[in-house]
Amino acid sequence: MSQRNTHDTQSASPFDSLVGQPLVTAFLKAAVAEQRVSQAYLFVGPVGSGKTEAAKALAKALLCVQEGCGSCDDCRRVARQTHPDFHLIEPLGVDGYLAEQMRELIHDATLAPIRAKKKIYVITRADLLRGVPANAFLKTLEEPGSSVAFILMSRTRDSVMETLLSRCQIVAFRRIPQKEAVDLLCSLTNSSEKEARIALAVTGDSPHRAYGYLRSSTRRNTRMMVIEKIERLSDSDDLEVLTAAKELLTAVKALLDEARIQQEQQLIDGRDYLSKTAMNALERRLKRELSSRERELIYEELAVVQSWLRDCLLLRAGQPDELINTDCSYLISQTASRVFESNLVRALKAVDRAKEQIHYNVSVQLAIEVMLFSIREELT
Repeated sequence: MSQRNTHDTQSASPFDSLVGQPLVTAFLKAAVAEQRVSQAYLFVGPVGSGKTEAAKALAKALLCVQEGCGSCDDCRRVARQTHPDFHLIEPLGVDGYLAEQMRELIHDATLAPIRAKKKIYVITRADLLRGVPANAFLKTLEEPGSSVAFILMSRTRDSVMETLLSRCQIVAFRRIPQKEAVDLLCSLTNSSEKEARIALAVTGDSPHRAYGYLRSSTRRNTRMMVIEKIERLSDSDDLEVLTAAKELLTAVKALLDEARIQQEQQLIDGRDYLSKTAMNALERRLKRELSSRERELIYEELAVVQSWLRDCLLLRAGQPDELINTDCSYLISQTASRVFESNLVRALKAVDRAKEQIHYNVSVQLAIEVMLFSIREELT
């Protein structure tokens, strides 16, 4: 009986969901199974390598009585970031973490867990933890107490203060090669290789975001709508261009409605355990997350535009085997047959300008309108 239970626990390991990180998966699994989990980790790796997913998986394994079954209330709360003993800390200051943030974290770390045996703190941008906030945090990181574990995350180890590095066990996440990412996505979602390549192209080559894209029919339908709008630009008048820009943003808002529903559940969960102050903090965090999600979806639409224009350029240059959007090859060939390479290059630069403007908080609608007018000019 005990052997069967052990097997069931292993088959339900939260680390099995980590995409393309076999060494990290094996390392964290062994640490949990052998009860030698460090009190401070530094997860290092490129964007999209799965650091946040791994942090949540480790939190599930430590906070769930079944070592991360994935279906209990504790695991669901970790996934929704409403578990009272799981804290994901993001920088609130323009240039990084605030001293007040770290003081609150330090005080909270001295308190006993609310419903689990441990408290997990995930610091998402360890590279931005410097100066007074970092110095205040160092002693707690060095002597966190037996019921506390910290997971710091950064793209590179060189960007993290040496005093923080020396107190953490470093876990390196690799950049997943595209061919391997395609194979993984095909096996995880039963998608075709063509669909997996498209998903990676529109999500910045992030296997984790591509996985989410492939599971969302709404996002896949949005991609086709974006391609349709771009393909019709050359025959559109000014009003139709402005309408297209508005419809692109409307599609993003529709996708955000799904995120809002999930957030409402997070707030319901939070009321069970969180104080009024903590609830206010949760509401602020969810608002920031929604804003970040909106920008991510806008960038996804722009990536669709870039991918389509890139395919037109490749076909024009005589490289049909490199196309991503092969399900739209007829439309691509029509555009490539009548537009010069120089025009397509300028159209691609218009998308880059729109991304840059949105990054610097220019009105999203204005940035997209200007981009569409520029692309129309090049495609006409």
